[in-house]
Amino acid sequence: MHKHPTLDSIAPAASAAGGGWLRYASPALFYPLAGRLIPWLALAAALLACAGLYVGLAVAPTDSQQGEVYRILFIHVAAAWMSMFLYLVMALYAALGLVFHTRLSFMMMRALAPTGALFTFLTLWTGALWGKPTWGAWWVWDARLTSELILLFLYLGFMALQAATEDTQRADRGGAILLLAGVINVPIIYFSVRWWNTLHQGASINLTAAPSMANIMVAAMLLMVAAFWLYSAAAALARVRDIIAEREPGAARARTPREAR
Repeated sequence: MHKHPTLDSIAPAASAAGGGWLRYASPALFYPLAGRLIPWLALAAALLACAGLYVGLAVAPTDSQQGEVYRILFIHVAAAWMSMFLYLVMALYAALGLVFHTRLSFMMMRALAPTGALFTFLTLWTGALWGKPTWGAWWVWDARLTSELILLFLYLGFMALQAATEDTQRADRGGAILLLAGVINVPIIYFSVRWWNTLHQGASINLTAAPSMANIMVAAMLLMVAAFWLYSAAAALARVRDIIAEREPGAARARTPREAR
C-alpha cells in the first residue's frame, strides 16, 4: 500500500541534502538544538524580566485613575497575551501533527501545555488582585474572566487527557482534536470586551490606534511580554527534551560534538 510521505520521513533526506529548518522535524536532530538554545533563552528571559519589572515598578509613573494598583497589569496583561498565544501555538502543532503525522509536533504540543496553564492561572490570579481594589470584588462573572477560566479548563483537560492513557498515539490524537475544538474560545476572550457589556477595560495597546498609556508604560509591558515569551520557549524546549528522551531514547542519545563535550 502506498503511503504518503510525512515530515518525519522527509527530514532525514532534507538533512542529507543540506536542507534548512525542515530537518529539525526529526526529534534526533531537534534534541541537541534545543539543548543549545535553552540557556540563551533562559538568560534573555531573566534579563528582560528584570528590566521590565524595574521599568514597571520603579520608573513608570503612578496612574492618575488607578493609582499604584495598576502596576499589577504589567504582569497581568503579558500573562494574558501569552495564555492565548501559547494555546494557538499548541493548536497549530496539533494541526501539523494530524495532517503530516509529525512526532515532534505532538511532542511540542504536549510540552507547551503546562506553561500555557501556568500563564492562564497567573492571568486569573493577578486579575483578582487587580479587581478587588478596582471593582470591589475578587471575581465577577465577566465575559472575559469567564472565557479565560474556560481556557484554563481547556489546558487542564488537555493535560488530563494526555495522562489518562499510556497509548501515546491515542493521547496525541485525542489531545490534538480537543485543542482544535477549543480554538474558538481564543477570539471570544480577545473580543469579549467589544461583543458584550463587560466590566473589563478594553485593550490599551492595539495595532490600529496609538496606545492609551504613556510610552514608558508600554515599554514595561512589552519587556514583560518578551520575557514571558522567551521563558515559554526555554521551558517548552526543556520539557520536549524530556519527552523525546522518554519516547525515543535513541533520538535523545544524538549529540552534537559541542553538546557531547
